[in-house]
Amino acid sequence: MEDPPPAFSADRRHAVLKPPADSEAIRPEPAELFRDNPVSLSTLRELEGQSVLAAGQFSFNQVVELCKLSAILEKIEVWPFHPLDGKIAVTAFFEASTRTRTSFESAILRLDGKIISIADGSTTGQAKGESLQDIGEMFNAYADVIIMRHTKTEAPQQILENLRIPLINAGNGSGEHPTQALADWYALLKWNPRLAEPYRRGTPKLNLGILGTPGSMRAVKSFLLMALLFKDHIRKVTVISEMADPFGEEVTEKLKAAGISYQVTNDVREHLPTLDVIYMNSIAFLGDSYKNMDSRFKLTAESPLKESAVILHPLARLDELDTSLDKTSHNLYFSQAHGAVFVRQALLMSVLGRLKALPSFVNLEDPES
Repeated sequence: MEDPPPAFSADRRHAVLKPPADSEAIRPEPAELFRDNPVSLSTLRELEGQSVLAAGQFSFNQVVELCKLSAILEKIEVWPFHPLDGKIAVTAFFEASTRTRTSFESAILRLDGKIISIADGSTTGQAKGESLQDIGEMFNAYADVIIMRHTKTEAPQQILENLRIPLINAGNGSGEHPTQALADWYALLKWNPRLAEPYRRGTPKLNLGILGTPGSMRAVKSFLLMALLFKDHIRKVTVISEMADPFGEEVTEKLKAAGISYQVTNDVREHLPTLDVIYMNSIAFLGDSYKNMDSRFKLTAESPLKESAVILHPLARLDELDTSLDKTSHNLYFSQAHGAVFVRQALLMSVLGRLKALPSFVNLEDPES
């Protein structure tokens, strides 16, 4: 692994997070995303003060610049520069969460921000019948940004009726999970930095596979909708699902409007050998309960995977993603999970208007400076 650029002094670097010595799991080098390629702060300033509700609200350039900034944040210790000093975030989780809540809280603390944590919706006034609209009105006085997960798909729109500070959607029922999609594509851009550039004729395109149901799996849906921004780099999307129509009307319309080539099948073994990237999840949200994916879709080290294929999974997993894959070169999912903290750091700094706190030794393009 190459060292970071000389401007990153040793006392400002993160320790490199390597896989175990006996593992071939992929840990791409973050610096390849920003080396000789400065981060465009003007693009990231477009996000200042904005709520983040859906994967499709981002532009290609915004996703790329967020990922480039994430790569810088993955390489350096940024907390000594106190980017979120004086800012307070409420992490309001009305639905159980481990990775999303703790990665957001880690991101905030690493930026020297403060947290009001609601880890259990049953401890809030909503358990007594209080409306999300009223909760939103109260939150205006308590914090600078709200990060919310809720079982109800309509929850973000309800709280936004009275909320006047930015809201970051951390998962809403069967709706979306946009910051998970940012973490997904950050992992892919580190793995293949050419994805961060406009497509060049003759460059190999990806066959993208999805094991799951975008219509009822919010992480899968957001990943697919963000994939539309990278459509020029994608040859075909193959959705492997037990459902005849795994998309739903909204997603189908967006796929058609984007003009991306896609197919739906329930035959896992036939299509696995053709796929370069496989995105999978196990859990579908069905109104007020969860349904696990059929056991036919389980992947193991014995599955007929393309030698160079990588697997993404938003985690938590059940038995659909066997641990026999953990130490193989197909494993990009641990890198995907680790990178989520830095993506959320980059997003929070952009939304809260704290990009000027970035240290001067990083590679930035700032027309306002």
